[in-house]
Parts: sequence; structure tokens; C-alpha cells
Amino acid sequence: PMALAVAHEPMLLLAITDFVANSAAFTYFTAGALHRNISSDMLPQRFPLQLKTKSMGVFSPQLQKRYPDHPMELHLSARKQPLFSCRPDALHGTLFSSAEAFVVLPNATRVPVFLLNIDANVTGKPTISSNRLGGTLNPAYAMALSACPMVGSGSLSVPQVKKLENLLKFSLWLFGVPYANSEFCPHPVP
Repeated sequence: PMALAVAHEPMLLLAITDFVANSAAFTYFTAGALHRNISSDMLPQRFPLQLKTKSMGVFSPQLQKRYPDHPMELHLSARKQPLFSCRPDALHGTLFSSAEAFVVLPNATRVPVFLLNIDANVTGKPTISSNRLGGTLNPAYAMALSACPMVGSGSLSVPQVKKLENLLKFSLWLFGVPYANSEFCPHPVP
């Protein structure tokens, strides 16, 4: 239960409850809208992990040997409905996702190589700046990865998950959070 502010002058009051946030998450998840395919050309050039077998060879040497310098794709999707909790100063979310990795052959055939399960906890804080409602993501988050080979990958080994998890955490802190913050709140609140 939360007491809403009493207004003595005209104002806009916006209250979001766990029910609203979780209902929206349920709707998007049930509708199948929580899917995204990422190809190598979608990542910035300076991103530390390019979607190519050459880059991923650090985590799975057999991948580079079998498919030398081929582009890759990641198919991201939610495994379960995201869960949200609203607090007075922030919105906390738990995300349950998976990333299917594919090697793209010259004839455009996609060969499945491994599946990563990614569970993450994130916190976002709402902001108002220049008459715009926005938000910022807190870089303090927890992430857990697990991996398994996909059917059709042959004898490829599962990538070294701990190294990949550390690189993903660093990449999210360096690129993902600033990008999300610039999209949600282009004019940071001082």
C-alpha cells in the first residue's frame, strides 16, 4: 500500500503498480513479442564481442576450427514472463531469457551451435527532465548464464560460460546501460 500525494496545485500524478507492470509483461510474453534477432552487422564496431566465429573462438575453440571466420546470429527470447516489482524510487525486474547462437553459412543456412540461458536482475529509476518522462538503468545487476549444445551442432563443445558471462557483464556496463539510458532519458537529470 502506498499513499498518493495530496495536490494543492495542478499536477500530474503517475502511479505504477506491480500489477500493471506484470500485466504488461504477461501480455507481451504471451503474444510472443519478446523476441529479437541480432546479427553481426547490428553491433557497434567497437563492441568487444563481435558476432563472428573468430571472436567466439575464444570461448569455443572448436567453433572457429569448424567454421573459420563465419558470421553468427543470436536469437534472443524470453523463456518465462519477466517479473517486476515497483518500489517508491525504482522499478525492479527479473528477466529470464535465452540466446540461441547460429553460424551463418555462405548459402544463408543457419547452423545451430549452442543455447545460452540468461537470467538477469535490473533496476530502473524513473526521471522527469525537460518535461519528458524517462528513466535510467542502474548498472548494478546480477546475471547468471548456463549453456548447452544445440541439436544439430555436432560435437561442438559448450562455450566457456564464466568467461562469456564476465565479458557480457562488462559489455552491458560499458555499452548496454549507457545506450538504454540515452534512449530513455536523452537529457540526464542533474
